[in-house]
Amino acid sequence: MPTDRLAADLEALLPAALAHLKAWVDTNSWSFNPAGVAEVARLTALAFAPLGFSAESVPSTDPRHGAHLVLTRRGTGPASVLLVSHLDTVFPPEEEQRNHFRWQPEGNRIYGPGTHDIKGGTALAWLTLEGLRRHAPDVFESTTWLFCLNSSEEVLSTDFADVCRDRIGPGTRAALVFEAEGFRDGTRRLVVARKGRASWRVAVSGRGSHAGVKHAHGANALTQLGRLMDRIAGFTDPARDLTFNVGIARGGSGLNRVPESAEAEGEFRAFTPEAYAVGKSRLLALDGPGDVSSPVDGFACRVSVELTSEMAPWPRNPGTDALFALWADAAVALGQRLEPESRGGLSDGNQLWNLVPTLDGLGPSGDNDHCSERSADGTKLPEYADRNSFVPKALLNIEALRRLLRPGSVGAGTPAA
Repeated sequence: MPTDRLAADLEALLPAALAHLKAWVDTNSWSFNPAGVAEVARLTALAFAPLGFSAESVPSTDPRHGAHLVLTRRGTGPASVLLVSHLDTVFPPEEEQRNHFRWQPEGNRIYGPGTHDIKGGTALAWLTLEGLRRHAPDVFESTTWLFCLNSSEEVLSTDFADVCRDRIGPGTRAALVFEAEGFRDGTRRLVVARKGRASWRVAVSGRGSHAGVKHAHGANALTQLGRLMDRIAGFTDPARDLTFNVGIARGGSGLNRVPESAEAEGEFRAFTPEAYAVGKSRLLALDGPGDVSSPVDGFACRVSVELTSEMAPWPRNPGTDALFALWADAAVALGQRLEPESRGGLSDGNQLWNLVPTLDGLGPSGDNDHCSERSADGTKLPEYADRNSFVPKALLNIEALRRLLRPGSVGAGTPAA
C-alpha cells in the first residue's frame, strides 16, 4: 500500500469528512437534548451507510437522554473490531448561542462544539474506514466493523457498556476509542490508561438552636462539615496518584440559627485499583458520629457518606500494551513519533478494557474541551480541532489496523487482563 498515494487520497477525502463534521457540529447534541442527539445519530448513520453500515437505535435506560447508536458492517472473515465514539456534548443550546459558539474554521483550527470532543473523532473514524476500504479492501471486507456511539458519555452513561458488551463477539481484536489524541512537540500520544472516578456526598445532621439565646445547645453541622472537607482534601495522595476534590458545599438557613444540616459533594480519582480502593476506604470510614457536639449535653453531629456514582480505573495492562505496540510500529514505518499516555479524564474505555484489548486517543488533536468562551485578549479560547491532524492520524490508524488484522497477528483476541 503506497503511503504517498494513500495520503493524497485521504487529503482528497478530507473535505467530505469535514462536511460530515460540520453537519454534526451544527446540530446541538447536549446530553439533555435527546432530539438533538437523535438528529446527530441520524446524520451519522447517513454518513456511514455508503460504507455498508446498517444502523440500530438502542434506547437509553435513562429517559432524559437520547438513544445510543450502533452501526454494523458484517465482514466475510472471523475478525471484528469495535470502534467507539459518542453523540453528545456538554454544551446546552443557550450556551452555544450566548457565546456565539459554532462551526468556525480559522487557519488550521476548526472551532465549534464537539469538534474535538468527540465529533471530530467520529469524522476521523469515517476517514480511516473510507481510506481502508479504498486501499486495503481485503482487510476492510473481511472484518466485521462494530461502531458504537454513546448518547450520554458526558454524564457517565450507566448502560452504554452493556450495549457494547452484548454485541462484542469472540473474534473481536480490539476496542478503539476515538477520543482526541494528545499532541505536543510533534509527538502523538495515545491513551493506554485512565483514572477511575467515584462521586460522593457527605451529609451532616446536627442540632439547630437559637444562635444568641441557646448557642451552646446547638451542634453546628456546618462546622462539622468544614472539618470533614479539610480531612477529605487531605486524602489526596500524590504518591498514589490519588486525588480528592470537594466540589460543592451547602448548609444553613440563617445567620441567627446554629445550622442543623449541611452537605458536600465531590469526587476522587485514581489510576490503579489499589489506590482507588484506598481512597474509597478512607472516605467511607468517615461515616458515623462526628466530633462537633453540644457542650450542654454532648449531642454529636452525625455524618453520612454515600457514593453516588463509580467508574473503575483502566490500569495499564497487557492487552492495551499489545495494541499500543502495533500503533507504535506503524508510527515508525510512517516516520511519526508516538508515546503512551495515562490520562486523568474518563472515557468509555474505562468500561471496555477488561472485556477486549482497548486503545484510546484514536481521534484528532486539538484543545480546550468543554470550553465555549472566547475573550477579546485571547486568554480564553473555545474548543477546537486541528485540521492538519486528520490525514496523518488516519494514515497511522490505517497502517496499524492492517497490522492488527493480518492473519496470525500477535495478541489478536487475547483478554485484556
